[in-house]
Amino acid sequence: MADKLMIVMVNTDPSNPSELGAPFFQATVAAAMEYDVEIVMTGRAGELAKKGVAEKLFVQEGSPKSVYDFIKDAVEAGVGLKVCTPTLDLWGDDLIDEVEETVGGAYVISEAMDDDTVTFTY
Repeated sequence: MADKLMIVMVNTDPSNPSELGAPFFQATVAAAMEYDVEIVMTGRAGELAKKGVAEKLFVQEGSPKSVYDFIKDAVEAGVGLKVCTPTLDLWGDDLIDEVEETVGGAYVISEAMDDDTVTFTY
């Protein structure tokens, strides 16, 4: 059985905040279950790693918890947060402190192909 979960956020659109909670929540749960978990944000979803973006987004209207709060919960639970290098060309390099590393496409492919890794995409 695999012991690592890699969540790739590539199709998740920050302009539709209702779809932003699930990847971070599932990552948090998996980390609490003691799996090795990482989230890689790329493409449009990479905008969430830019300072000031996730703080202004709420999964549900009227909720006191921002998308940034979901990100912080995940990282606090032990989730590694990464951004794909091309994302920096789109959104700049002023990233939230929770981003631990930038990675390239070869990293994502290598991890996804590993037998010990399960990959979810959003």
